Amino acid sequence: MPPPMPPPSSSPTHGKKKSASAPARTPDQPRHVDNALLADGRLVRLTIRDGRFDAIAPMADAPACADALDLGGLLVLPLLVDGHLHLDKTLLGLPWMPHAAGPTRASRIETELGLMPTLPLSTAERAGHLIRACAAHGTGTLRTHVDVEPQNGLKALEGVLEARAAHRDWAQIQIVAFPQTGVMRAPGTLELLDAAIAAGADLVGGMDPCEVDCDPAGQLNGIFAIAHRRGVGVDVHLHESDELGLFSIREICKRAKALGMQGHVTISHGFCLGHVSESKARATADLMAAAGVNLVTHGAASHPLPPLALLREHGVTVFAGNDNVRDIWSPYGTGDALERASLIGWRADWRTDAQMMDAFDLVTASAARGMGLTFSPVAVGEAASFFAVRAGGVAEALAARPVREIVVRGGLVLARGGVSSQSLVSV
Repeated sequence: MPPPMPPPSSSPTHGKKKSASAPARTPDQPRHVDNALLADGRLVRLTIRDGRFDAIAPMADAPACADALDLGGLLVLPLLVDGHLHLDKTLLGLPWMPHAAGPTRASRIETELGLMPTLPLSTAERAGHLIRACAAHGTGTLRTHVDVEPQNGLKALEGVLEARAAHRDWAQIQIVAFPQTGVMRAPGTLELLDAAIAAGADLVGGMDPCEVDCDPAGQLNGIFAIAHRRGVGVDVHLHESDELGLFSIREICKRAKALGMQGHVTISHGFCLGHVSESKARATADLMAAAGVNLVTHGAASHPLPPLALLREHGVTVFAGNDNVRDIWSPYGTGDALERASLIGWRADWRTDAQMMDAFDLVTASAARGMGLTFSPVAVGEAASFFAVRAGGVAEALAARPVREIVVRGGLVLARGGVSSQSLVSV
């Protein structure tokens, strides 16, 4: 199963800078963050020591502290989790490039294969731009799919591994080795997927086993065999619609259960769940829950939204991600997981505060659970990781998507006012 991700590094910040005359604090000295509004409505002092929350106390009980960082009532929320994007594909860092990749997946893949090697920025450089953009929006954990295919081999993976190493303090990053051009129809891909896991990828990916390979047993047997042997998870892109997609889900669930991989298998997109009757969706949800198969969605505009509330009610772990962020596949996207949760909530017609909390859960606790990680809330003993916004509560933050006034991860300030830090310093 997926190995535990390395823990976030430690230490946070925002608001006023210390004056030049303020004495430097040693690593074991606490840092107080005052007038932080928690999601439950409490106005508190957050005390940070060695990159973790050492204490949380009501402001009414907090003694005066001259060098405390005063948030002035900003809402403090835990860092977000983006469960599906493509760091290797982004064009961030480059001048605007008009979208010209055609209307089909095949045309976009063809354009991408020809264009990506000619770009003036390396994969590592472009991926780094997107990691920092996500961090500036308050995201501290990412799962990225990275193309692994015969034409370019592991080049994209090597670039993303380099970017991950260079941004260890910025984000916790899981990598899925993604066979975008197919598995059985592209000889040598299974060997490349195995090599990708050996090189540092965390999960084995798949791609439309019926439509792309026309050999679902061959693809799924191959990728699950690698994952089971290597002790990692599986995340399959599934765009297939209607009954064809349901067939693929059943085959994925069958293998997850047979191999004891419950909780370590994810279906990305699962468009078919939005195409079928409610009774079939319920039956499939029960099957997924029993097999411990998760669903991640980006709320694609071109397909009906899977019945997210129904899936959650039946015990399926559902989470969300941005998918493509300004790349060959789409000119849209900012890397903001809060914006993505808001868009999905809007598409699902979730209007009440309780429903909006469900949307927020898609990019926080449920996303961490779906990725096999431990979620870090704003609580004593947890990593001092949070972002602060001008809002009165989670529902307002989701609706308004305000600028992240400060983003802190493990006690290090990653961004202020939506702009990435040039260098990371303790809060």
